[in-house]
Amino acid sequence: MRDLVPRLPSSPGFWRSPLRGPWFTSVLGLVLLVGIMVLFVTGLLSYAAYNPDLAPVNDKTPDKGVLGFYLFAWPTDPPWLYRLTQGVHVTLGLVLIPVLLAKLWSVVPRLFTLPPVRSLAHALERVSLLLLVGGALFEFATGVLNIQLDYLFPGSFYPLHFYGAWVFFGAFVAHAVLKAPAALRNLRAMRGEREERVEREERGDLVSPRPAAPTVSRRGALWFVGGGSLLMFATNAGRGFDGPLRATAVLSPHGGPEPGSGPNGFQINKTAAHVGIDPAETREDTWRLVVTGRAGTVRLSRADLLAMEQHSAALPIACVEGWSTSDQWWRGVRLRDLAALVGHGDDPPDVFVESLQRRGAFRSGALRANQVADPRSLLALYVNGEQLSPDHGHPARIIVPAAPGVLNTKWVARMTFGDLG
Repeated sequence: MRDLVPRLPSSPGFWRSPLRGPWFTSVLGLVLLVGIMVLFVTGLLSYAAYNPDLAPVNDKTPDKGVLGFYLFAWPTDPPWLYRLTQGVHVTLGLVLIPVLLAKLWSVVPRLFTLPPVRSLAHALERVSLLLLVGGALFEFATGVLNIQLDYLFPGSFYPLHFYGAWVFFGAFVAHAVLKAPAALRNLRAMRGEREERVEREERGDLVSPRPAAPTVSRRGALWFVGGGSLLMFATNAGRGFDGPLRATAVLSPHGGPEPGSGPNGFQINKTAAHVGIDPAETREDTWRLVVTGRAGTVRLSRADLLAMEQHSAALPIACVEGWSTSDQWWRGVRLRDLAALVGHGDDPPDVFVESLQRRGAFRSGALRANQVADPRSLLALYVNGEQLSPDHGHPARIIVPAAPGVLNTKWVARMTFGDLG
């Protein structure tokens, strides 16, 4: 009598791939366990780098409550700190996409097991699994859309990604605590330590009772997943480097040729035209920098700034989307000298910086006192020996070591020194 082919996903023989099994799922799970822990930590560091407790304008998640327990004053050393942490966060997130998809594929039969709820404990496990899978897909999807500068999702990326990360991480920790011991047992068993355990585990709900003929081994499938991750790395990681490597980032919006050439020919995020900068406002005869502090307010022309003591610093720019530049040579006036000009000579305070920018989330931003006091923190007028181009913030821009790119405000119009915290 011919075997009947199961037609429902809930039927034990519907899922016939011989690749599915505890060992294959466990390997993928352990990779995700390590990778997602790194993603979570670097994501928290990225949020802390914005100094959200400093001023409301920096805080894109004002209702975070106890979820901001880890926040601290973001340091200025090493100057490449944000370049490293955010580069790892974005690149690793992309590299883990094939692993995540393979992991979800490996456990898909469990989503259709009947009855859907067998007990209260089982119901809680199913709810946590729903949050885990939904949270993972949400976090990876919003992250990818953000680095592609394609905001298709409703609402602001910052709170959505922030709260989604905490929901996902809570479910992930619960899942990892429950499943990690079994995953380790499965890996040891498949190395031949306890063959009887292998036989018992292989009878689990991940293994088909009527598997199809294999076309690739499980290790071969892992090599395939690893190849996908390597491809994601090779086609995205180059945006964190200069020179020929940047051209390899073909899947990245910042992976193509640099904007223009010469001293100003390095990566930007948004052009002056895109954010509504009127060229008439940046002419030398019209633009003035308004600086306010304890001693009052002064208005400085570009010529006035050039008459002050000039300093240089070699600093990179690193953006939340994961791209960065190598060190550029900036030259201009130290922020602490501007603070001294308005009565804050001994102990520079926080500063609130406003731009001529018309559109965008970071038309203004706040910097902590330690950032103002760093001798490398500048109101830059030149870069790499040449006047700033309009797209790089002419007539003046902020550059601070280790700060996210959006806090290196371009087209600066006003600076207000004082205690913001």
